[in-house]
Amino acid sequence: MRETLETVDGRSVLRMERRLPHPPDRVWRALTEPAELAHWFPTPARIEPRAGGEVVYGEPGGDVGEVRDFQPPHLLAFTWGGDLLRWEVRPDGDGALLILRHTFDDRFGAPSFAAGWHSCLDALAAALAGTAPADGSRDMAALLEKYIDVLGMAAGTADDDGVRFERQLSRPIPEVWDALGGTPTGGRVPAGFTVAEFPPLEVADVKAPRLLEYDARPGRVRWELREGTGHGARLVLTHTCPPEHRRAALAAWQDHLTGLARRLLAG
Repeated sequence: MRETLETVDGRSVLRMERRLPHPPDRVWRALTEPAELAHWFPTPARIEPRAGGEVVYGEPGGDVGEVRDFQPPHLLAFTWGGDLLRWEVRPDGDGALLILRHTFDDRFGAPSFAAGWHSCLDALAAALAGTAPADGSRDMAALLEKYIDVLGMAAGTADDDGVRFERQLSRPIPEVWDALGGTPTGGRVPAGFTVAEFPPLEVADVKAPRLLEYDARPGRVRWELREGTGHGARLVLTHTCPPEHRRAALAAWQDHLTGLARRLLAG
């Protein structure tokens, strides 16, 4: 598979492709027929076979999307909530190349979406081959971490105030909080929330298990744990610091968060 993430008209577009050893017509049926979709698509779906038609998700009366493009057996595009899914089927030798473009707003959810689609495309390939998908053969947490690297989502950003990181994690909020060291006692910041380059001073605010803010030398560090995409917590870390410290802060916190992600993955 080849995966990229870009920004088009202010929205994030995740592109994934998979070569399948089956003719385009066969792949098209797997994309459009409810009984075929049931083998691999994330939710039951019925697609009205025309541009402007409806896509009904789940049971009748459930969420409804719109078919934006329908050109058998090569192009299918439809909405799902606020997202757009565009499926292209290209002849490729004796098989087909399936290309997915998923357009969405939550850029930092991209690794989670990629991990989910990777698993779905594995199930699609198994269904086309007439075999059962290997249960548990792909660990979703490991896939999430893989796509954070592949899509370049581990790095932070610097602005006029300091540095910022946002990262989808593989474990729920309480587990992440505990892995960081839990709620401060005696006004001391647990080591998991700190880096050696910027020693902690006093706790400024704590709302366990979602927020910890403290003064550092120099600046102020704020950890927030929010609800993520379904794979786990969404971490937002900001470090307000003078301009001359921002390069060091970006490097130190990226290393620290990578280590945290590895510990969570190891369980």
